[in-house]
Amino acid sequence: MRMTALRSFWFAALPAVMVSIAAAQEWTRFRGPNGTGETETTTIPASWKSGDENWRIELPGGDGHSSPVLWGDKLFILSGDRKTAARYVLCINAKDGKEIWRREYPGVTHKLHVNSSYASVTPAVDAERVYVAWSDPDFTRLMALDHKGNEVWTLNLGSWISQHGFGCSPMLYQDLVVLNCSQEDSKLPGLPQPKETFIVAVEQSTGKIRWRTDRKIDSASYSVPTVRKNEAGEDELLCNTQAEGLFALDPKTGKENWSLPVLSMRSVSCPLYVAGLVFGTTGSGGGGHYLVAVKPGKDAEEAYRIKNAPTGGQSVSIASYVGTPVCRGNLMFIFEDRQGHASCIDAATGKVLWFKPRLGKEFFGSPVRAGDKIFVVDTEGTVICLAADMEFKELGRTELKELCRSTPAIADGKMYVRTVSHLMSVGGK
Repeated sequence: MRMTALRSFWFAALPAVMVSIAAAQEWTRFRGPNGTGETETTTIPASWKSGDENWRIELPGGDGHSSPVLWGDKLFILSGDRKTAARYVLCINAKDGKEIWRREYPGVTHKLHVNSSYASVTPAVDAERVYVAWSDPDFTRLMALDHKGNEVWTLNLGSWISQHGFGCSPMLYQDLVVLNCSQEDSKLPGLPQPKETFIVAVEQSTGKIRWRTDRKIDSASYSVPTVRKNEAGEDELLCNTQAEGLFALDPKTGKENWSLPVLSMRSVSCPLYVAGLVFGTTGSGGGGHYLVAVKPGKDAEEAYRIKNAPTGGQSVSIASYVGTPVCRGNLMFIFEDRQGHASCIDAATGKVLWFKPRLGKEFFGSPVRAGDKIFVVDTEGTVICLAADMEFKELGRTELKELCRSTPAIADGKMYVRTVSHLMSVGGK
């Protein structure tokens, strides 16, 4: 009886989440509806064998970490060529995996982090256009194409400087495309210093800049904003950077509503709004990751932070750095990057409900939830399925046998998984 009551408590937020997801069935941006990574579909298998996919295709260029987005029967994704820096914008039939069109764009080779690529950005899509972004050293491109592959507009946002390479995905709000252009204040020799860092919103139909808000320069942020309805009943964009921590902007003007500098290291993951709290994670290649929860608003304050969990007499890191956690109600599932640990916390209080050491190799893609299942792919291409529950239970594993640093997409009852050079569809039957 006690366990049933606890489950009811932690899943209390589910009805509101389900209404939100039902209103937006398409997977139109990084991590799907409002960046939560959640759907209520129940037609994705916990595991599958090679050959059981609906389809599997090879992507041109053979390199990239961009995740797919979908509108109707059309799937859009970026791919790149590590030798030439060419980028490909692809439109694929989601039913059979056949290519509808591709557009190739030449690039300029430049230094990338070993874990990055020339096609690390996930597009955004609406009923009329698909929006893509990437950067060479002197040209940061934000571009819209129609669903037939015709270029509608291209905006040059200037140079973009980072020791890791470009990786900021666009998101949509009403009639705007929003892009985080956060650059690197690096002390590395030979790397020029950026003159500006900003978040920009442009009109979807024309590419005309509606607003631009300058931000402080620090470590580059790769975070994609999400939307929260605040206490006044108005939408605000939730953002996170090392320089300014967790903060919120008015999506119509770019004006800052509130901020709290609680992130001491680089910000890669996306913000989440769960149990009345705003969550962000921070970290570095050297470790020290932590997750922080903030009570939002003009009097914003830190609610709690989590760095480690006790296990076997030792304190072990559980917070993610690159990946964004995923939730079911107030249950938050976290996949630590370097050691492959997994954990579940009560988002309202920060209590650790379970911890599983070394579940996978490394987790650089984010988890997604399909109904009562959690899916996450480690860097070796192992798709791991867990029960979205307050007790740990592994439901299945599928070996893709190829490098993967991408986040799956789910739409129309199917899941689309991208490895470094292939894309596949599973489920829906």
